[in-house]
Amino acid sequence: MFGKLLDYSPEGQLITLRYEKQTAYLHVLTDKIINVFVPYASKEHRSKAIEGDKEQSVSFTLEKIVGGVMLTTSFLSCRISDDFKLDFYDKNGVLLCADYRGSRVPRFTIQESLIELMKQEGHDVHLTHCTDYPVQCVKTLDKNDCIYGLGDKTGSLNKRYYEYENWNSDIPDPHEDSFKSLYKSIPFFITLKEKGIYGIFYDNTYKSYFNFGKENDGYYSFGSDNGNLDYYFIGGSSMPDIVSSYTYLTGRMPLPQKWTLGYHQSRWGYDSEETFRMIAAKLRECRIPCDAIHFDIDYMERYKVFTWNTSRFTDPGILLSDLKKQGIKAVTIVDPGVKVEEDYPMYEEGIANDYYAKTPDGATYVNAVWPGDAVYPDFGNPAVRKWWGEHLKFYTELGVAGIWNDMNEPASFNGPLPDDVVFTDEGRQTTHAEIHNVYGHNMAKATYEGWKALTGKRPFVITRACYGGSQKYATVWTGDNQSLWTHLRMAIPQQCNLGLSGVAYVGTDIGGFGADTTPELMARWIQTGCFSPLFRNHCAKGSMDQEPWLFGEEVLSIYRKYVELRYSLLPYFYDLCRVCEQTGLPIIRPLVLHYENDINVRNMNDEFLAGESLLVAPVVDQGVTKRLVYLPEGIWYDYWSHEEYRGGDYYPVDAPLDVCPIFVKAGSVIPKAPSQMYVGEIPDPELILEVWPGEGSYVHYHDNGEDFAYREGAYNEYLIENKGNCEVNITKLHEGYKDYPDVRIKYIGV
Repeated sequence: MFGKLLDYSPEGQLITLRYEKQTAYLHVLTDKIINVFVPYASKEHRSKAIEGDKEQSVSFTLEKIVGGVMLTTSFLSCRISDDFKLDFYDKNGVLLCADYRGSRVPRFTIQESLIELMKQEGHDVHLTHCTDYPVQCVKTLDKNDCIYGLGDKTGSLNKRYYEYENWNSDIPDPHEDSFKSLYKSIPFFITLKEKGIYGIFYDNTYKSYFNFGKENDGYYSFGSDNGNLDYYFIGGSSMPDIVSSYTYLTGRMPLPQKWTLGYHQSRWGYDSEETFRMIAAKLRECRIPCDAIHFDIDYMERYKVFTWNTSRFTDPGILLSDLKKQGIKAVTIVDPGVKVEEDYPMYEEGIANDYYAKTPDGATYVNAVWPGDAVYPDFGNPAVRKWWGEHLKFYTELGVAGIWNDMNEPASFNGPLPDDVVFTDEGRQTTHAEIHNVYGHNMAKATYEGWKALTGKRPFVITRACYGGSQKYATVWTGDNQSLWTHLRMAIPQQCNLGLSGVAYVGTDIGGFGADTTPELMARWIQTGCFSPLFRNHCAKGSMDQEPWLFGEEVLSIYRKYVELRYSLLPYFYDLCRVCEQTGLPIIRPLVLHYENDINVRNMNDEFLAGESLLVAPVVDQGVTKRLVYLPEGIWYDYWSHEEYRGGDYYPVDAPLDVCPIFVKAGSVIPKAPSQMYVGEIPDPELILEVWPGEGSYVHYHDNGEDFAYREGAYNEYLIENKGNCEVNITKLHEGYKDYPDVRIKYIGV
């Protein structure tokens, strides 16, 4: 307890609050963002997610009121009371979020006398109780509040009534709704109320806990094992407003290279030069467009990073060059664990420079991963990041086009890393307990910065583990999913919540990583996956091969149809990436992002938007050939038949195996590309504009798709106005790049 508020004093936009037992701080960063800070562990924020000064010049007032102080900006108010109780209001005085002041009481309990009886049958039973953490905050929940975010946690889109933990975890078991943690820790969530909306970013890297009404439906809580109470309250007039402010804080996905939005083929088990040549040849033979094949751990010499197994790959440089001639780029996996081995340069250099994590008594810490005994680079040390990044030259000189960071939770085979393993945090010594959740983030940063320095191109970095703000450095996928219908269903809310959490470049392993997929499941997964920014088929050694030609001619034809659809839509997806870099809005979006006042979409788990123009309602259940589709307000058109639908209602829609129901918003302009087997096959393709009935406007973006010249103005931007009745106006908003050789307008429904 803080006790009574004794006094307060502003210094610039930082307000110091002195209580009887504790000092706290509020920092007005913008008119919509207020930082709440209690220095339990340190006076510094030590944020890994937020880089640079985010304070904007803001006018605000502080007024002494009965029982406390009122802080008011042009958009938010915060009532500050005794015991550091904070209540946030919107600009109209509507209460958005209040600290909980009552007693904590669990919503349900299990009688202790029943526990032993239930354990006899193997039930894992625990007493339900209210857990207090060293650092925590408890806030009120209203009856109809919905909660979104927290990255790729399992379960449904709406996280109300669930509890989660942030502790990056490599869990090979089939992921279920009850899982509290997975590979990523993104401590940001959005609360949508009947009237109003807000976001909270709890910037604490220690193991943290979120209980969204499971304990009691009258309140929710978040807390952690250590660190500071350090959260950012974000107000806004809409959900896009909240996402935009959060990504203003933590950074936005940079524009990727265009080829990375193409199709990627991968498998843990492609272990020889002959295999890669066969896969590339078969993709072209089957007319499956493809831009990249991924090299999993089998390409390495005894799983040692920065090596290549030359007994199975005679000359990697020649192989990659030959693949490139076919329009296929190489993406190689790079794990953090460095094999303990004398005369192995990565190990010896790291030891000589003191670059690895240590035990509390100063010895180099050793655990085990794929290469056996291994040591862990201390990526919190800037010198280690620079060293690691410079070594990526090994890959760039061979012609590798992208890096895939895996096992960077960090994973370990000989039990988890102890909390007291010693790491570095930007020159400060700390422990694994604080660094664990940002280990993958720091590795992604090292890879991104190293690749950018070596190539000058936009780095393509994939990471399995990450933290809030990692979207500045890497794309992500949802990890080791399974060939299960439940995992296809879960892919939609996982990707949508990642997008709401700032991580826009996302994907799942198409077909499932573990277990064995079926022809029907593969057909349905490719229909969903072709709208994921990261568009990759990947599976595990020991499971059934799942290349598209292995499921019969019908599935191959369906597979080709949806990969071709993705390639035709690449200009649209590239535009969405540009929008994301500018605003933070994701590519894959839940319907609630744009229709938050429609109660029918607040728990919509099996439909999503690609941008604002396309609504996708895939089949995610076995044997289904007709499904019920909900369309929000407005006029929508069936992508395939062009049939018109009026929004705000449910419609039964035919969905035979080769059809994924897709709908286009009236007045949309959809930019498309001509058929290609890979990005760049046609050096200067025409632009095809699909113009749908109705009125609307669209901004199209065009650059070289590779480097950072666009940041110096080397791009074109076009405003395309759909006036209706087959009338389109095109205005060039910015000129800095070559024009299209041709622009073809295709009017739909004419």
